[in-house]
Amino acid sequence: MAIDDAAAQRKISNRLKRARGQLDAVIAAAERGDSCRDVVTQLAAVTHALNRAGFLMVSTAMENCLVDPQGTEERDGITTDELEKLFLALA
Repeated sequence: MAIDDAAAQRKISNRLKRARGQLDAVIAAAERGDSCRDVVTQLAAVTHALNRAGFLMVSTAMENCLVDPQGTEERDGITTDELEKLFLALA
């Protein structure tokens, strides 16, 4: 089964846009002098959103690699070893 790269790209883009909105809220909260608890809570949400986007990127690449290992390496220039390193960088 082929993976719908367009759908994955939309999901990743949406997650990153959501994280950008959350980061804007963190900046505004810090500038207003909101409580440390509120700022850190919002910052944790941004971090989580960015991590989810990163994991989605890596998992999509892994799925593509499983479907067509040689094609993925030729098309994207990424090996399974590199995917593993990217995954661990997010962990």
